[in-house]
Amino acid sequence: MTPGPAGGASATGDGLIRRRRRRWTRGGTAGVAGVVAGALVAGWIVYTKLDGNITPDEAAAAELARYERERPTALVRGAQNILLIGSDSRAGEGNGAYGRDSGTERSDTTILLHLSAGRRSATAVSIPRDLMVDVPSCLRPDGKRTDPMFSMFNYAFETGGSACTIRTVERMTDIRIDHHVVVDFSGFKKLVDAVGGVRICVEEPIVDKEAKLRLPAGVVTLDGEQALGYVRARKSLGNGSDTDRMERQQRFLAALVQKLRGNDVLLNPVKLYPVLDAATSSLTTDPGLASLRGLYDLVRGLRDIPMEHVQFLTVPRESYEGNANRDQLMEPAAERLFERLRSDAPVEVSGKTVLDFAGSAYEGNGGTVSQSYGYGEYADSVLSPASPAPTFSGKTAAEDDCR
Repeated sequence: MTPGPAGGASATGDGLIRRRRRRWTRGGTAGVAGVVAGALVAGWIVYTKLDGNITPDEAAAAELARYERERPTALVRGAQNILLIGSDSRAGEGNGAYGRDSGTERSDTTILLHLSAGRRSATAVSIPRDLMVDVPSCLRPDGKRTDPMFSMFNYAFETGGSACTIRTVERMTDIRIDHHVVVDFSGFKKLVDAVGGVRICVEEPIVDKEAKLRLPAGVVTLDGEQALGYVRARKSLGNGSDTDRMERQQRFLAALVQKLRGNDVLLNPVKLYPVLDAATSSLTTDPGLASLRGLYDLVRGLRDIPMEHVQFLTVPRESYEGNANRDQLMEPAAERLFERLRSDAPVEVSGKTVLDFAGSAYEGNGGTVSQSYGYGEYADSVLSPASPAPTFSGKTAAEDDCR
C-alpha cells in the first residue's frame, strides 16, 4: 500500500514543505544573527579606534587640580565654557612643513566657547594673542615654574601649555573653564578635508607666499591646506592686523558650521565617521572630553541651536597704552561681556553696531553712538532700554558672506 500525503512521505507533500520551511527559518535566523553580530563587531572596532584617537591632557588636569581653590566657581548649572586652542606647534605629523620645531608652541588661536544652559545659544569669543594680560606662575615642560608676569596672552601657552592658558583666562574673566580642546595644524586640515571643503567668498585675488595661499576672487571651496593658509594669513590680507585675522577666522568657522548643518553630517553615520576620525585623530582634550561619549554628549546639544544663535565676536579691546602694537581690555565693555557669560545671560551681536555695555555711562532713551575700539570706528549703535541684552560687534552663523 502506498502511503498517502497524510503520512508525509510524498516528495510534494506538506511534510516536506514544513521541513524546508524550518530549515529556511533556521538558516535565515542564523544569517540575520551573523549580520547583527558582524555589525556589532564592526561598530565596536570603529568605536574603539575613534575613542583611542583622542589624547587626554592628564598633565593639564593635574596642574589645574593643584590650583583648584583659586579657580572660579561655575554659577549656572548646565552652562558650559570650553576653551578652544589652536596650537602652532611644528611637532607631529605634517606640522614640520610650517617651520622648524623649536620645542615650544604658541596659541595661534584661542576661542572661549560659551554654551548656554538648555543649549539655546553658543557664543564664541576670540581672545587676541597680543592682548596684554596677567599670566600666573606656571609649570614649564622642563619641570620648573615661571614667575608671574604681565605679558602677551600667547606667552601663557608657550611657557605653560593649556593649563597655564586656562588659568590666565579664568583670572582675566572670572569664568570657570569646564573643558578645553587643543588642535594642531594637521588636525585642522584633516577636519576641513573630511567635510569636503568649506565654501567662502573672496573679494579679491589672494597671493600669500608665507601662508602658501593663492586664491581667485569669488566663491571658493577651500580644502584643508588652503583653509589653514586662509585663517593664518596676516600680512597680505586686509590691513595686516590680528583683528582682521580673527574676523576672518570667525567667518570661516561660521561657514564650517553651515557646512556641517547643511549637509546633515551630524545625522548621517556615513558622513559623520570620516569627520569624527579626522576630528579626534589630532585632538588633545581634558580627560572629561577624551572619549567619544564625552564628545558626543557635547555635540548632541549643539545640533538644535538655531544658526542665528551661534555667535562669533572678539573680546572688546583697544590699543595698549604702553605699546600701540599690543592690545588691552577695553573697560567696562570687557567686564560687561564676561559678566553676561558668567551668569549665562543673553548676548547679541551685530556686524555694524557698538554695544550698550557702558550702563549708566550712556543714559537716555536711545540714540546713535560712535565708539573707538583702537582698531576702527563702529557707529549706529542704538541704546534701547527695552532690550536687556547688550549688543557686541560680531556675526552669527546664519549670515552667509556669499549671498
